[in-house]
Amino acid sequence: MKKSFRFDYEYYAALSELPAADRELVARAERATAASYAPYSKFRVGAAARLRSGLILHGSNIESEVFPAGLCAERTLLFHAAANHADDPIETLAIASDPSERECYPCGQCRQALLDAERRQGSPIRIIMSGHGTASVVDSAERLLPFTFIL
Repeated sequence: MKKSFRFDYEYYAALSELPAADRELVARAERATAASYAPYSKFRVGAAARLRSGLILHGSNIESEVFPAGLCAERTLLFHAAANHADDPIETLAIASDPSERECYPCGQCRQALLDAERRQGSPIRIIMSGHGTASVVDSAERLLPFTFIL
């Protein structure tokens, strides 16, 4: 039996087309790349999330000499939010990179961590993947990981 998986997403050919609140979140994610520690890959990633309260949190990737001990920007942000703001759900999370030659998409571990966060908080997280002046937006991490791991 053949099955298919399809989903809708939003594409913005220019960041100026994003709603103002999303543009602000992308700008914050871009600024968060400056806090990245990426001496090996030279690929700095930043993430910014708006919580239901309106508070915006930041995260950046951190590399380690003992690879794979480092963390991606999304997971530094998600783990900080879970530890310090567990009662304030993430509504939207933006990702940006430097260099920004294309849109920045979450790795597999981050996709699972995003889905775990959605499950813990009981609501979806909009994800804005930006780069090279464009952005793609999904309404839930489920769109990025259709065959998810579940214990």
